[in-house]
Amino acid sequence: MTGVILSGGRNRRMGENKAFLRVEGERLIDRTVRLFRAVFRQVIIVTASPLDYLDQEATIVTDILPEKGALGGIYTGLFFALDEYVFVAACDMPFLNRAFLEHMIRQTAGYDIIVPAPPDGLQPLHAVYARRCLPVIRSLLDRNRLKIKELYPGHRLLKIPPEVLRSFDPEGRMFLNVNTPEDLRNLHMVPW
Repeated sequence: MTGVILSGGRNRRMGENKAFLRVEGERLIDRTVRLFRAVFRQVIIVTASPLDYLDQEATIVTDILPEKGALGGIYTGLFFALDEYVFVAACDMPFLNRAFLEHMIRQTAGYDIIVPAPPDGLQPLHAVYARRCLPVIRSLLDRNRLKIKELYPGHRLLKIPPEVLRSFDPEGRMFLNVNTPEDLRNLHMVPW
């Protein structure tokens, strides 16, 4: 499986590139690449600013179809992946859980998409996608339908239920992301 980091957002609410924010003294991108290199055989960073990531041990690519949001990033990651499956994560998730990633990897047989389903909604930017999804994603992008959940019908979908998620993440921090300066301040204030 290939690990894909989506780092192409506009960062409007944060005002700076979220990938380079520091949590626990380490940049988010460095934390994620380090984890991905330990788990996946190939690591891809999808970004609109590739020169910013030249210090990373990863394959750096830009969106094949620009301005198509996260779905466009998933498409690009799948397109360039050497493996049949990719695990996709947003660059602004500081508490990715290696044991849970490895659990998701073990679930791929018979599925096209594996997505965590906590009580507050699906987590499509912390999910596994098969290359078989490429034609449908391309069709959605060509029609400017950019909601990831539109990809799910017609694919073999595994939703990982809340009780399984809690067994890996009792504190409920695995899907936290940093979108605003307030989110970053709150992370530093919580005694994990």
